[in-house]
Amino acid sequence: MTGILILAAGIIILLGKLGVFSFLGKALWPLLLLIPGIVFHLWHFWRKGPSELLLPGGILTVYGVLFIIANIWGWTTLKYSWPGFILGIAVGLYEYEFFSSVRQNGVMIAAVIVGAVSVILFGITLFSLALIYLVAIALIIGGIWLIAARGKTRRSW
Repeated sequence: MTGILILAAGIIILLGKLGVFSFLGKALWPLLLLIPGIVFHLWHFWRKGPSELLLPGGILTVYGVLFIIANIWGWTTLKYSWPGFILGIAVGLYEYEFFSSVRQNGVMIAAVIVGAVSVILFGITLFSLALIYLVAIALIIGGIWLIAARGKTRRSW
């Protein structure tokens, strides 16, 4: 048994020096947020924990997903997905209010307000991308169509 432990320790040290664990640490660290978030959900839904666990569970789950997306597609995606951090708070509040047996004043209102702010900020962020060009083109086409259609029918505007 001692030989196996010494062999395993040597292999772990060698793999660590070769950079295997640093790669795994760089790629899989968002799981340190995602897994506790899922565990909080499971703990509540298996009837072993209070509904208050859903608040940090929702936040950690959304944050874990955001960081996984950033790891996969690059950290520049956070330039566009940053309102998701606000959405994580809204998700946690909503889950807490929806699954809690005791209703508390203002929690659902807070969840809706924070969620609406997040969606509005997502919209503003997306409009700063190339999507604004599509909106401009659609407005130009709509204006041309209205101008061209005006001559065909004599409605008074």
